[in-house]
Amino acid sequence: MVEIARRMNQLPTLIFNELIAYKKKKVKEGCRMIDLSIGSPDQPPPAFVMDEIIRNAGDLNQYGYTISGIEAFYKAAAGYYERFGVKLDPETEIIQLMGSQDGIVHLPLVFCNPGDIILVPDPGYTAYESGLKLVEAVPYPMPLLEENGFMPDLSKIPEDIARKAKMMILNFPGNPIPVLAKKSFFEEVVRFAKKYDIVVAHDFAYCELVFNGKKPVSFLSVEGAKEVGVEFNSLSKSFNMAGARIGFLAGNREVIRLFSQLKSHMDYGIFEPIQRAATAALTNGREFARENAALYEKRRDLFVSRTAEIGWKLRPSDATMFLWAKIPEGKQSVAFTYELMDRAGVVVTPGIAFGSHGEGYVRIALVHEEHTLKEAVRRIEESGVLLQQKAGLF
Repeated sequence: MVEIARRMNQLPTLIFNELIAYKKKKVKEGCRMIDLSIGSPDQPPPAFVMDEIIRNAGDLNQYGYTISGIEAFYKAAAGYYERFGVKLDPETEIIQLMGSQDGIVHLPLVFCNPGDIILVPDPGYTAYESGLKLVEAVPYPMPLLEENGFMPDLSKIPEDIARKAKMMILNFPGNPIPVLAKKSFFEEVVRFAKKYDIVVAHDFAYCELVFNGKKPVSFLSVEGAKEVGVEFNSLSKSFNMAGARIGFLAGNREVIRLFSQLKSHMDYGIFEPIQRAATAALTNGREFARENAALYEKRRDLFVSRTAEIGWKLRPSDATMFLWAKIPEGKQSVAFTYELMDRAGVVVTPGIAFGSHGEGYVRIALVHEEHTLKEAVRRIEESGVLLQQKAGLF
């Protein structure tokens, strides 16, 4: 056998793959499973976006390499960011990505060597840890605790850690914890990053899925943010284009230049019809995005009210397609997840998959029609897993 690279030992099979395998096993046994674990949109993109793909796919001239992307896409991305109060130069402050995860995983390659420190949210999206492990960097967790409103407390980061840190990764609206950041927090981040010479990378993939009339704050809208960092954006959730794999990174010119240099060694661009469809979405998708957010807000309200009726009181989310649900006290999130699959036929994601501070929670993805979400709650109630808490078994 060929000896594998050391870094592969740091990339274990993700819990999502384990859940999928167990779900398939249950299905083969005859169980009808309701999967609320993966945040993959169940709705299609706007009709005009699909039409754009179909029309352009018939153009024989659009099957060559696109390298760094078409000009129209960059102009559309810059125009799109004006709604957040951000002015971007499409030529120097934006780079196209094969989905935001492409950039999230690969950006540490530009700035970090083995042993360097990256400040990461805990719990946080699994791709953040994957990226730092590829470069053998060291994560320093910033706990997202309920008593702090699930926001990082930068004052708790030790001075020696802050001085050694190369990057800080943030995510608001967040996955798995669906909360919003205030402008004042980002202003504090800018001051912190300037003081310690840290590159800030903000994941803004859920910027369109915001509820209760609230507005998301782009990190780049804060004074001085472009001096210290960049922001990821994606069309996966905003416009239901998850399988199309297209997004972008925007912000600091030097970061964009260096990342462009890295990308030039990695791929030859995204299929042009996808780029043109994304251009149409960024340019003309405002009404669709509002309707899409309203759909998830309605699902959130339904699920939270139904679970409250059966004694499971969940914190209503501020944004995204997720709920961050506290599980019965004393129960481990992995054990609770498998119990739900075995007894209710419902799949969620254990909080521990997102970091040690995720223990005691599960993430629920509202990626089904309302009648299926109602069925999921009914199954959970009838399974008895919540009743056991009252009996003192949790």
